[in-house]
Amino acid sequence: MAGVAASPVTAAVTVLDHGDRHAVTEVVVDPGQQVFPGHYPGFPIFPGVCVVECVNLGAQAAPPVAGPPLGLVAVESTRFQSPVFPGDTVKSEFDWVADGADWLCKAQVHTARGRAAQVRLRYRPVETGA
Repeated sequence: MAGVAASPVTAAVTVLDHGDRHAVTEVVVDPGQQVFPGHYPGFPIFPGVCVVECVNLGAQAAPPVAGPPLGLVAVESTRFQSPVFPGDTVKSEFDWVADGADWLCKAQVHTARGRAAQVRLRYRPVETGA
């Protein structure tokens, strides 16, 4: 089914700031997320792929320019620096950089304890077909 996306992150994204190629978004990690029971039982942490998905969801909610929607085409780099726990607020602050027809989303991810990750994602305009 075209246009349907699945995500391991069930919480809503809040856009805190959306300016000229810069944005700040946040997601509150629901302690009831389905990913917790199997990810480090007895010491639940939010999986890294879910942290990356928080950035992706924020980027989709706060694109760099008006126009055709952007689709994620690559996770260019990630550096996880501290764990994210159930109930944490994941704040992503990112800058958009044009790269030909593509856009790079360069994000710093924080929780109340400090930096949790650095993430760089590549997006491309989605051809909708007429």
